[in-house]
Amino acid sequence: MRGNGDTPAKARPSLTEGPIAKTLILFSLPILLGNVLQTLNGSINAVWIGKYLGEGGLAATSNANIIMFFLISSIFGFAMAAVILIGQNLGAKKTHEAKKVVGTSTVFFLILSILVAAFGLLFSTTILTWMNTPPDVKDLAVVYTRILFAGVPFMFGFNLIMAILRGSGDAKTPFYFLLLSAILDVILNPLLIDGIGPFPKMGIAGSAVATFIAQLISFVLLILYLYRKKYFLRITKEDLPLLRINWTIIRTLIQKGVPMGLNMVVVSISNLLLVHLVNSYGSESTAAFGVAMQISSYVQMPAMAIGGAVTSMAAQNIGAGLWGRVNRITWTGVAVNILMTGLIVIVLTLFNREVVSLFLPSEGEAIALGVHINNLTLWSFIIFGVFNVVAGVVRSAGSVVFPLVVAFIALLLVRIPLATVLSHKYGFDVIWWSFPVSFTVAMTLNVIYYQLGKWRQARMIPAKA
Repeated sequence: MRGNGDTPAKARPSLTEGPIAKTLILFSLPILLGNVLQTLNGSINAVWIGKYLGEGGLAATSNANIIMFFLISSIFGFAMAAVILIGQNLGAKKTHEAKKVVGTSTVFFLILSILVAAFGLLFSTTILTWMNTPPDVKDLAVVYTRILFAGVPFMFGFNLIMAILRGSGDAKTPFYFLLLSAILDVILNPLLIDGIGPFPKMGIAGSAVATFIAQLISFVLLILYLYRKKYFLRITKEDLPLLRINWTIIRTLIQKGVPMGLNMVVVSISNLLLVHLVNSYGSESTAAFGVAMQISSYVQMPAMAIGGAVTSMAAQNIGAGLWGRVNRITWTGVAVNILMTGLIVIVLTLFNREVVSLFLPSEGEAIALGVHINNLTLWSFIIFGVFNVVAGVVRSAGSVVFPLVVAFIALLLVRIPLATVLSHKYGFDVIWWSFPVSFTVAMTLNVIYYQLGKWRQARMIPAKA
């Protein structure tokens, strides 16, 4: 495991061998199930909040959850850069170089998480004010958001470990601990919200505290598990010198990670601007939008899972120099994604009202509005899946700027002007039609670049680390 020799047998990359479709499905399935768990976790918690706290609680958490997505986006790029760098090193059979990435990433993420948590605790109120959070739910949103910010170090740490595991070809272990976190969160939410049994009645703060406790326990147990199993990329006593800032690796993480992170930030800004726009229509619209986006997150799951799988697979195959296999991975990923996303769209469309009704009280106009939003937007996530998979392969080679440019054009130059300007002229529905229009623009540009661009000439692994 030490030195620059070949990767030991137990650490040999498995994503460069075997039938592509089978390998892709088996690798992406735990990622998909993990995404299902995380979204289901959020959905069940939304049910508890809606049941005990009503539309006001839902509106408050909808605004807070957008902020948390923004935070995850802020580290997404660095985590993905670590995935790709680890994958390419393992594909090239350079295990010790991969461990250098692990050591430096650990220190980097620790410092970053502390800074973000401190910033969030200090400026939660300011951020929510800027988002035009409805006055009747602002106090609830502030309480909820501050507690979530306190748990940022555990959330960042958990995301880093998942990135390391997936970069090395292990998608199963992250799923098991996501399952543990989800179960703890779902059980603790009603207990702490309503003060069931010996637990204190904390209201909306109880939901945030439940998430904090679940993340902390799962994070600690995951670390203990990896050391007990002697995971080959763990930092041992002999590897302690690797827990330092290696500036060559840091530069690579920043140069490649910042554009990928900005890609997610663009998505977050687009969502924040949409929330700001929808908030101006009142609390019922905010609640309906929050529920519709919660449901749409299920539709995005295949795209995110397959996109993550093809990125890890392509990175290892690029490291091994298997470019023909990389191309087959791309189009297999697109095909599998279309089938899986299409199936979910059909199911959710058939049971649209029933699903929306799970989150909202039967009184009021929010249910009808949520159903209407779904009817206009759900199918467009099939298009979203295509460009997400193609962009994932392009990034795995180290070409990270063009997908960012595409996201900027589609979401900020197409979606937001369409939703903001034209909705005032042609009505509320234009906001939802902006989804398929922007996704189509992104898909077209990414596919053209994949076919004609110079992304294969990009480099991720530095000459010296």
